Amino acid sequence: MLYDTLIRNARVIDGRNTPGYSADVAIRAGRIERIGDLGEARAATQIDAAGRVLAPGFIDVHTHDDTVVIRQPHMLPKLSQGVTTVIVGNCGISAAPVSLRGDPPDPMNLLGPARAFAYPRFSDYRDAVEAAAPAVNVAALVGHTALRSNHLDDLLRTASAAEIAAMRRQLRESLEGGALGLSTGLAYANAFCATTDEVMQLTEELSAFGAVYTTHLRSEFEPVLEAMAEAFQIGRHAQSPVIISHLKCAGAGNWGRSPQVLAALEDAARHHPVGCDCYPYAASSSTLDLKQVTDAHRITITWSTPHPSVGGRDLADIAGEWGVSLLEAAGRLQPAGAVYYGMDENDVRRILAHPLSMVGSDGLPEDPFPHPRLWGAFPRVLGHFSRDVGLFPLHTAVHKMTGLSAARFGLKDRGEIREGHWADLVLFDPQAIRDVADFNQPQRAAEGIDGVWVNGVLSYGAGQANGRREGRFLARQGDLREGFIP
Repeated sequence: MLYDTLIRNARVIDGRNTPGYSADVAIRAGRIERIGDLGEARAATQIDAAGRVLAPGFIDVHTHDDTVVIRQPHMLPKLSQGVTTVIVGNCGISAAPVSLRGDPPDPMNLLGPARAFAYPRFSDYRDAVEAAAPAVNVAALVGHTALRSNHLDDLLRTASAAEIAAMRRQLRESLEGGALGLSTGLAYANAFCATTDEVMQLTEELSAFGAVYTTHLRSEFEPVLEAMAEAFQIGRHAQSPVIISHLKCAGAGNWGRSPQVLAALEDAARHHPVGCDCYPYAASSSTLDLKQVTDAHRITITWSTPHPSVGGRDLADIAGEWGVSLLEAAGRLQPAGAVYYGMDENDVRRILAHPLSMVGSDGLPEDPFPHPRLWGAFPRVLGHFSRDVGLFPLHTAVHKMTGLSAARFGLKDRGEIREGHWADLVLFDPQAIRDVADFNQPQRAAEGIDGVWVNGVLSYGAGQANGRREGRFLARQGDLREGFIP
């Protein structure tokens, strides 16, 4: 038999949180067909891995790539770091189903300008992704704020019974069309006024589909434990798994509380399927929120509509140049985006190392001066945190971005190197892999990635994308509650 691709002499780390082993891996028709000592096998393309690590393609469980996968389908920031699947629609904001009546409300503007929102139905978005043929696979959540913007004339209040019914219909239609579940971003002003009851009524649609509830908590600052309790209450009501997005202890007054936060997560997990994602940096990035303006830590502006030239500069420097307070300067910059250096490194490490946490970049591809996580999150976990810091073994790092992620989001036949699974694969040098993007030069490809295959097709190698775009839209498959069974 002639295989399409044969990768020989690889150190296979298969995504199951077990140490690697030496093997050859044969690919045919987009899937992994054989694993083992394939000495006599032949293939159209043979690659000697020379002991490098062959892992499942990384799954970025927390992205805002919703419109970029269509408008810039080469997806180089993700492909270049070994990501083969992105999950979009996080933090309550999604490209679909959306019918704008003007400019996208904050924080939906993180996904692009009004013209980027062209998908009034979830099925329209799914069709557009398939037509664009992006270089990575795409799975999608439905955003709560997106639904609110469709049906509420004023986002600074809770929804009426009729508005909730209309949102439920759209959510149900999206779930029938393959959406993974519902996401919320209750910390943002345009969702903050939604009551717990509003969200619970919406999540009642999830149970029949076995869909997931993900949430950017109502607060990541001092009331974080209360916000977590609300999330778990919503999940129990919906009989739906809960994933807390980018779990953190934000704000200087909150530093050192990660043991409490993780204890609350563990306690909830004893009674209900829960988990979290996180990114491997002690700085966050989002729209410029006047409530988060402080002199307790550094804030860097990533973009500003009225003052585009200030991207990459610190808010304090801008305020000093203008001779105004930090708050007044932030007000003048609106609408704008920012990086907040508001976390403690020890908290980041504890959360990242926890068995319930997955890796997500939370990168913002629309930012002209983005947080480096957009280009470097996954190599940073493998190189800096696993190899250099020794936070966890390499196979655990891989598990957090592959097998665990695929199980949590029901990505069937992905996330592990197994015979019969789709051949989403990344080949890397464990001694050389590292994130090169930093806060001064954030748009730089990682080092140490030798090859990336998406659905069996080599799409990135030798530091370059080759133009092949073999990604697919991945509809929800089965009951996502099953992915939380130990």
